[in-house]
Amino acid sequence: MPVSILKTYARLWSDDLDRALPLLRRLTGAEPDLRLAFQAVELAAVGDFLVIAGPAEERAKYAHASATVVVDDLDALQETLRSAGATITTPPAPSPTGRFLYARHADGTEIEYVQWTPELVRRLVHR
Repeated sequence: MPVSILKTYARLWSDDLDRALPLLRRLTGAEPDLRLAFQAVELAAVGDFLVIAGPAEERAKYAHASATVVVDDLDALQETLRSAGATITTPPAPSPTGRFLYARHADGTEIEYVQWTPELVRRLVHR
């Protein structure tokens, strides 16, 4: 069965999450769906934007990926990626929202893939 993409986020980089959110709230007409700390950065998802905020040197650790893509099955995704010549650059690991991995596609594009917890899928995808 093919992997389903549930949501795709454009990544935005910010020094200060609290300064970034007011404009995004206004542009999207929405409050953040998620806001959390992850290692030394803060993350907020509002509309189709994922803001990654914190010191530049900390944000740089995640800058290699051009997008964050939420999928329904991270294990099946790995098989799909490998069969297409992609390389898993960061193996699956737990996160506050579920599990994630980073993969470099055969063309060099690098993406963060996330499988959310069932509760987040119910709340944010199947509203």
